[in-house]
Amino acid sequence: MTKRIPHDEVSTEITAPPEAVYALISDVTRMGEWSPECVRAVWVRGATGPVVGARFKAWNKGGRGPAWFNWPVVTAAEPGREFAFNRSGPAIGSYTWRYVLTPTATGTRVTESFDADKLLGPVMTWLTEKWTGSPDRDADLRRGMTTTLARLKGAAEAA
Repeated sequence: MTKRIPHDEVSTEITAPPEAVYALISDVTRMGEWSPECVRAVWVRGATGPVVGARFKAWNKGGRGPAWFNWPVVTAAEPGREFAFNRSGPAIGSYTWRYVLTPTATGTRVTESFDADKLLGPVMTWLTEKWTGSPDRDADLRRGMTTTLARLKGAAEAA
């Protein structure tokens, strides 16, 4: 079983203004277009968009195992600057996913990161490794962030 890391991040340059990139990434209903693991998300409990405190339901699928879902809550929603959410719960740890947007001369530098406020416990880490078929969940998350940003870049630059 691999020891988990509490933080990782990936960045890319996108030739589009920060406000346009923010509009794409903060629309969680489109997350399935960008993420290789989060296949679907919908706003819940009366939420209709990205505001601090809004909740959404996210369905994930990784590797060969079963799909799962969680109920993230938006923790930062600053148009053109930052979008973040936290997903936590019994036995699943507490992870904050963040997208920071920095204006550049040609568009936007986007940094996607995660911070584990509370890492998965050993039993859930083992189960996750079995479900995904991967012995290194953190490497999976890094690949997922790289893929997410590449797909986001393609959509933003095509618009």
